[in-house]
Amino acid sequence: MADTTQQMFLDPAIRDWVLIPITIVMVLVGVLRHQMTLLLSGKPKTPALPAVRETKALMRGNILVRHHDFIPYSAFVVRRDYLTKAFEEGQYLKNPAEKDGQSAPNPLSDPAGMEMMMDGMKKSMMSIIPQTVIMGWINFFFSGFVLIKLPFPLTVRFKSMLQAGILTPDMDVAWVSSLSWYFLNLFGLRGIFSLILGQANAADGMRDMQAMGSMGMAPGMGGGQPQNFHKLFLAEKENLDIANHRWALNDVENRLLAKYGRAPIAADKKVAAGAGKSAQSRKKSHVR
Repeated sequence: MADTTQQMFLDPAIRDWVLIPITIVMVLVGVLRHQMTLLLSGKPKTPALPAVRETKALMRGNILVRHHDFIPYSAFVVRRDYLTKAFEEGQYLKNPAEKDGQSAPNPLSDPAGMEMMMDGMKKSMMSIIPQTVIMGWINFFFSGFVLIKLPFPLTVRFKSMLQAGILTPDMDVAWVSSLSWYFLNLFGLRGIFSLILGQANAADGMRDMQAMGSMGMAPGMGGGQPQNFHKLFLAEKENLDIANHRWALNDVENRLLAKYGRAPIAADKKVAAGAGKSAQSRKKSHVR
């Protein structure tokens, strides 16, 4: 039977002057982008105490709702009454005006909020600009190059992903174009960047794609929209009010013994009491 496998031989110069340089350039650009991001970020800012207190109070109520069965009923009642009263009166609110029905201040009018948004835009631009430059460089100098063949077979669905920029419908799917090699390195170098720069690095390709998606989002539609903590506190108060306490350690001794195949404590006490009565009766009969 004739071999129908496509036989294609690549010039070694493609490996030396296209494949390896693209990989090296992407690694160096990722390291440079990480250092520039750290330089632009500066010293991390300490959050204000009222904001931390507001967030931690909400977290405390949520923890009490989820794990109240592991404390006695009296301790649960004391904590529930205290938190429900504090949530209703707005004692933990950073902005007390939210209790009167006023919305949270617009972050665009807050200098601290504006500075935070500018820092986010700087980080996004540091992610978008280098990748755009590299993509343009590859499209201009290496457009239409076939660089490598993967050592495993793939289905036709991967053709558009691995052979971007090559209009050859009959080529085997295992061959990878230069532009597709760029995208494979963009997501495949995460392990190398984590090894060189650590886990929390700014050279992650997934963050680049998220930044590109967030640039087209309208203001107020993203995660920067302020939350109304007074409504969150009231919702947590309702969760505390309807929480049904069931002591998790009730009859825990018998449940633990039953788990390991031992007789319950109550049965052991009955056996011991019966043995004691029989011993007393034998003593009485012996005396007689």
